[in-house]
Amino acid sequence: MAEPARGTQAVERAAALVATAVRADEPLGFAELVESCDLAKSTASRLLTALERAELLERDDTGLYRAGPLFSLYAARHDRWDELVHLARPTLEQVGEDTRETVNLAVAQGDRVIQVGQVDSQYLLGARDWTQIDVPPHASALGKVLYAHAALPVPRGPLEQLTPQTVTEGAALDRQLAKVRRRGWAVTVDELEIGLSAVAVPVRGGAGDVVASLGVSGPTQRFQGRMDEVGRLLADRARGLSALLERGSNQERRTGKEGAA
Repeated sequence: MAEPARGTQAVERAAALVATAVRADEPLGFAELVESCDLAKSTASRLLTALERAELLERDDTGLYRAGPLFSLYAARHDRWDELVHLARPTLEQVGEDTRETVNLAVAQGDRVIQVGQVDSQYLLGARDWTQIDVPPHASALGKVLYAHAALPVPRGPLEQLTPQTVTEGAALDRQLAKVRRRGWAVTVDELEIGLSAVAVPVRGGAGDVVASLGVSGPTQRFQGRMDEVGRLLADRARGLSALLERGSNQERRTGKEGAA
């Protein structure tokens, strides 16, 4: 196999240094980067100097390497949910492969549920772009998760009845939300529209609070006898995503404290 061109090889080595530093749970020392990337010390030193000049990496007060200011600038210039959706995308795709149903990621905005990410169903029946639809939270598994974990204010007073199965009384909704907290996932069957069912679970951020809900929806007929199975699968996938968000949040807090020192 032919050796990569010299310029390409330098880019690949620099990219490996950046990727290693950015993915690490804490800043890394020079020796750790050299060992992780299997580089000669002289090569690593030259590349790290160039990466610092380009603001792709930086050193903290102790001389350890971490993600540079360009990463923070990029994050600041983009929608606040962009990073969440970016990090969650592999999880959504995996759930889509697991279930073959439509997968959605939703967040709370005021008293509304905003669906910020979707992976389409692999079936023709049930495919729909939910990111373009304003769904009443009380008739949505995604919304009930956010209600149950205080990410969304629980409504008081009569609730809109969309189908004969829609919960319309606050006391009944409260009982459902208590069950969501006990069981770990929310379920809707024919509540938003007849023939549509869904299951959703919470996604937690770095502080342990619920920042989003992850859900699967599709025709009720395909969900019969599968609700608990799908709920457990979603809960497992959401734990992995929550752990990823927690690591990212911890890294941001450490960087902020060091910057303020």
